[in-house]
Amino acid sequence: MQYDKDLIAGKLRRWEKYMDDYRLPDWDDIPNFGLYMEQVVSLLSEYLDYLPPELKKEQFITAATINNYVRKEIMPEPVKKRYYRLHIAYLIIICTLKQSLSIQTITTVIPVGLSEQELKTLYNAFAERQRLTAVYFVEQVREAAGPILDHEGPASAIAAKDTADLIISSAIVSSFTKLLAEKLLLLNGKTLEDGGDILVKARKS
Repeated sequence: MQYDKDLIAGKLRRWEKYMDDYRLPDWDDIPNFGLYMEQVVSLLSEYLDYLPPELKKEQFITAATINNYVRKEIMPEPVKKRYYRLHIAYLIIICTLKQSLSIQTITTVIPVGLSEQELKTLYNAFAERQRLTAVYFVEQVREAAGPILDHEGPASAIAAKDTADLIISSAIVSSFTKLLAEKLLLLNGKTLEDGGDILVKARKS
């Protein structure tokens, strides 16, 4: 693989600035006057505009996708074909998490049937967690891409020597974090007694 170091460094710096500025909408800024499907798709594309143009060959959210979520009871049904703040908040969380989690797993994070106040609390916590995680992730990328960005000082142990290394590291981190999230979600509702702990089972036998 061959990459232009100056090009990659410039892209990383622009991406860092974008991520520093990126925010999910505040709860009160999400429209609550009833939008039709086309308006919802357009709004979500605006809210979740984090994919680079090169990867936007197909819409990541479509009317068919939303209808499928409703049909499978992953989110509430629209009211007379109109979508309100509650529906859009569900879709923001679902569309964000589906980049790394299966739809079935996501229902554990945001179950259907939440009251508006419950969803508001969950959404606000999710948006803040997204912001904090983005800041942390950018810091980690800067550390890993130190040699590419020509940072001064001693290199971190995780620092990639070139772009190919950074790509591989990013892919590995993605697989580890996805695995961790899925493992933790499987423990939902369980205790040490029934959580499959090997040592507990050995003591009982």
